[in-house]
Amino acid sequence: MRTFVFCLLLAAPLAAQRDFLTADEADQIREAQEPNERLKLYIHFARQRMDQVRSLISKDKPGRSALIHDLLDDYSNIIDAIDTVTDDALKRGLDVKAGLAAVASAENEMLSALKKVQESEPKDLPRYKFVLTQAIETTSDSLDLAKEDVGVRAANAKAKEAKEDKELEGMMQPTDLEAKKASEKQQAEEQKKQRKAPTLRRPGEAAPPQ
Repeated sequence: MRTFVFCLLLAAPLAAQRDFLTADEADQIREAQEPNERLKLYIHFARQRMDQVRSLISKDKPGRSALIHDLLDDYSNIIDAIDTVTDDALKRGLDVKAGLAAVASAENEMLSALKKVQESEPKDLPRYKFVLTQAIETTSDSLDLAKEDVGVRAANAKAKEAKEDKELEGMMQPTDLEAKKASEKQQAEEQKKQRKAPTLRRPGEAAPPQ
């Protein structure tokens, strides 16, 4: 899984990276604000890539190796996105059990399909062997996480985020660090205000005597 912090630090070289979702798929993801629905969408997109890979493998056509390579690369990025969405939801205390159940079922199926491709040893395998191996490893790791106790996974995700924040702060200039802490303080205060019980009283109006 890719680390968000270091992705930000390496934004320049990554800027040229090919998008792993189509414009329509990205729009669907943005519209699906609920984590379980977003996870199911990502699963759907991952399955589409796998179906395309299997279709290409079954037909010995010139130029297919480049297509298979890109599909497998996109697939791995989608699996990474599934893990990122899940960890983010768990850190916020959201229930993603339904999404995780769907993820585990789908990834188990897709892992088997990937291994079959590897075991069939297509003649052009060397041209996409690396991304195929990466897809298998990424799916296996994600499947293990999907089966993990959600409480343990949430704690691990929070600990990882805290570690990454600390590492990032160590690389920041004092002025940037101060601005970051001020922003975090402001966000915490806003969240605290949102958690306060609503009232129908006007500003400055005292509570009625008990």
